[in-house]
Amino acid sequence: MRNKLSREEKLFIRDFGMNLRTLREERNLSQTKLEAIAGLSKNQVWRIENGEVNTTISNLTLLAKALEVDIAQLFEFKD
Repeated sequence: MRNKLSREEKLFIRDFGMNLRTLREERNLSQTKLEAIAGLSKNQVWRIENGEVNTTISNLTLLAKALEVDIAQLFEFKD
């Protein structure tokens, strides 16, 4: 199993986080509120939005449901 992410992967994770932030802010949700609705641990949304974590498929499902969007919408951004 590889540990290092390529530059391209890091940029994708960063751009994903920026899109998540945009979707959250469009719904007037704080990071804490989104974590509560999605059932995520404290600071998890902050870490995703800031590109610090390559999140799981399970978390993507929870976030999409909490934001009331299709999972595909989480990936609708320009990289």
